[in-house]
Amino acid sequence: MKRQDYISWDEYFMGVSILSGMRSKDPNTQVGACIVSEDHRILSMGYNGMPTGCSDDELPWDRTADDPLDTKYLYVCHAELNAILNHAGPSLRGATIYVSLFPCSNCAKAIIQSGIREVVYQDDKYADTTDVIASKKMLNMAGVRLRQLPLSHRHIEFDL
Repeated sequence: MKRQDYISWDEYFMGVSILSGMRSKDPNTQVGACIVSEDHRILSMGYNGMPTGCSDDELPWDRTADDPLDTKYLYVCHAELNAILNHAGPSLRGATIYVSLFPCSNCAKAIIQSGIREVVYQDDKYADTTDVIASKKMLNMAGVRLRQLPLSHRHIEFDL
C-alpha cells in the first residue's frame, strides 16, 4: 500500500517557492517564486535580490531613508521577475507561478506578458495597498487565475 501522508502538488511547489525565498539576503522580506508547467514540471525559480553583477554588499537593504537612492526599492529584483527572467525555455504560456507573497503591479505586468495563466500565492499582507489593488485589477482583466493557498499548518522538516 502506498504512503498516504505525501504532500500535494500545491504544497510541493509552494514549498519550493518558500525554499527559494530563503536564498534572499533581504533582512526584512524573503520572497520566492516557482513557475510550473501544466504537467507539474518546474520551469524556473527565483527569489528577491539584487541584479546579477550588482553587489548586494554595496547596495542598500534599508526600507526607509531620507534619500530614496538609499533604500532597496530602486534596486531589488522581485522573485517573480527573477523566475521569469531565469526561464531558459521557449515559453511560459499556460504556466502557473507559485509565490510566497502576492505579486506587485510590476511583477503582475511581467506575469501577464509572459503568458502565465495562474498565480498561486500564500501571503497577501499588502492586499489593501494601491499597488496590489492595481496588480489584481490587471491580472483579473488579463484572465489570470488567482488562488490563495490556505495554510495547512503542516510542518515539514529536513536536515541538510
